[in-house]
Amino acid sequence: MSQRSRHQFNRNEDSGFNMAAPSGKACEVMERSIRERVPPLLTDLYQFTMAYAYWRAGRHREPAVFELFFRDNPFGGGFSLFSGLHDCLLFLRTFRFTDEDVEYLRSVLPPATDPAFFHFLRGLDCSGVTLRSVPEGTVVFARVPLMEVAGPLAVVQLLETSLLCLVNYASLVCSNAARFRLAAGPRRKLLEMGLRRAQGPDGGLTASRYTHIGGFDLTSNVQAGFLFGIPVAGTMAHSYVTSFSSLEEVWPQTLVAANGDPDPIDLISLTKGWLGRVCELLGAEPGKIREGELAAFLSYAIAYPHNFLPVIDSYSVTCSGLLNFCAVALALCELGYRPLGLRLDSGDLCRQSLDVRRVFKLCSEHFSVSAFQSLIIVGTNNISEQSMAELNKKENEIDVVGVGTHLVTCTRQPSLGCVYKLVEVRGSPRMKFSEDLEKSTVPGRKAVYRLLDTEGHPSLDLLCLAEEPAPKAGLTVRCYPLGQDDTCHSISPVQVTCLRQEAFIKGQITHPPCSARETREKVQTSIQNLHPRHKRLQEPDSYTVALSEKLHNLITEIRRGSCNDSNFLLAN
Repeated sequence: MSQRSRHQFNRNEDSGFNMAAPSGKACEVMERSIRERVPPLLTDLYQFTMAYAYWRAGRHREPAVFELFFRDNPFGGGFSLFSGLHDCLLFLRTFRFTDEDVEYLRSVLPPATDPAFFHFLRGLDCSGVTLRSVPEGTVVFARVPLMEVAGPLAVVQLLETSLLCLVNYASLVCSNAARFRLAAGPRRKLLEMGLRRAQGPDGGLTASRYTHIGGFDLTSNVQAGFLFGIPVAGTMAHSYVTSFSSLEEVWPQTLVAANGDPDPIDLISLTKGWLGRVCELLGAEPGKIREGELAAFLSYAIAYPHNFLPVIDSYSVTCSGLLNFCAVALALCELGYRPLGLRLDSGDLCRQSLDVRRVFKLCSEHFSVSAFQSLIIVGTNNISEQSMAELNKKENEIDVVGVGTHLVTCTRQPSLGCVYKLVEVRGSPRMKFSEDLEKSTVPGRKAVYRLLDTEGHPSLDLLCLAEEPAPKAGLTVRCYPLGQDDTCHSISPVQVTCLRQEAFIKGQITHPPCSARETREKVQTSIQNLHPRHKRLQEPDSYTVALSEKLHNLITEIRRGSCNDSNFLLAN
């Protein structure tokens, strides 16, 4: 990939890949969007039946703490990325039931429900809720609590499904994008173009936002550009090319030079002259060139002479598309314009890109047109993570890769599997037991620390009880890794960072939200800091998540106490 082609691609004033500045009303639109997309009724019915039972028993105001986490790293990888926090905070800030909501609940809850409960619901909000979380965009690992939600029992119970919905897909698709970025390498541009394949409009918008955060440079989604300031890209589809059949359909047929000369030039005649010279240079057969394709290219070039980037495989790349592109591009160059490049959408993209680049160099040298040295090649053809990795291993000249279906639908794994579990009520730790040991929960309010090694790589995440003192750099920490036997390990961290921050207190968001660009930068820094063995796409080393000695002892005590409690029927 040439340095010049990458530079040209970044020149927004000359490029069809345009930066869309976020609207001044974007924040307002996003908050309104959350109220519309995630109203309090967007939850499971059993949240209301449990809330009613708490209320009926007089327990609805008891202080309770839930944690949100996932049990396994996605895609067989070694890490995930925490995303969706901003939407969660907006959801909490706008959480309240309308009269219409309450009337609907009257119609679906059992008739025996006390009418006073609906009056209770009408007055609910999140003014008593506190949310502490890992910063958005942070690399995270299985079993580490991403969010802690504390507040009145009935309220924090009602929040469960909505918070899971907001975090699960955002984190999954962001992690998927990061894997594509790792597979592609740092230099190649990545274009997300999955809106038409996404699971509905909301899925498409969420995908565009969080794939950009995960490492993609551009999106085809115009609404995502408007809301989040993501650079948008797009030129033409095959339908545009095949809609033309004759040069007679090109109108207007003239174009003024880029230097402002008022005399229009007959672009069709100029291009025909260049087409003959290109065919002669390449030894091509003029009889195989598709007139309709040339008409489409000319029509688009007249409409957007600074942004000419057509798809060239509607018929035949070598016999028609590439020849027509070169002819139109050379005509534009003669008039002082700088064409952008072309898109390949089928066949062997690597081989074709090499052939295309060879032709570009021939034209540049033979016709003394330097602009042909910086033309970009965009590749799009049902790209998966595997094909991206394979593409990166082969010789090719592709500057930009467009990815759709496999990115936004997360075909390798459809869900992250986040869960929301109770860990404390009335200051007393709570623990779920299970026949499947992996489904057991870790009780109590916690602090989460990341221990770094001498090179600054994360080496272990430590879960401690909230009241424990923080581990200190240089001092030995005794801990019990999750998923292993009860063997105690010792580690001396070089550096310790706290992963928890207070994000929402008493109905208010505590910190101004980061932009998509800022969060994207956090993601890239977080991934760069990972040790290579943890970010390998295939068979990565498992990252260690461990319990402090005090937390491990608490679990042991609770398990023993549970055995004693099982005899309560025989006690009297």
